[in-house]
Amino acid sequence: MTPGDEPIRITRGWGGQVEVKGPIDELAARILIHAGFIFQPALSGVWIRLHFDTGQDRENRKATHAARMLGAAGYEVDLDPNLLPAAGHHAPVNWWPPRLPPTQPPPGRRPCR
Repeated sequence: MTPGDEPIRITRGWGGQVEVKGPIDELAARILIHAGFIFQPALSGVWIRLHFDTGQDRENRKATHAARMLGAAGYEVDLDPNLLPAAGHHAPVNWWPPRLPPTQPPPGRRPCR
């Protein structure tokens, strides 16, 4: 994903379904399929959603899991706060520790090459 791209959005649609919108490449599609999302042809392209009637708690867990996996893969994800599991999370879903550049090795150790 290049800087300036729009984020992948995971939301609960007007009919209550959990759906994904935004720029989806092959890796993001594989992650979403792994998380339980299905890709359904639609007039405006492809509708990416969770199966219906799996229960709101399970849908929330799957959506949060997908958001975390996408974030870990380097995608910017916008997860609807209403999709957070009831137990909640201490860290925001869209937050990931920054990847820091390598630092100097501790004294007495040589850098790996």
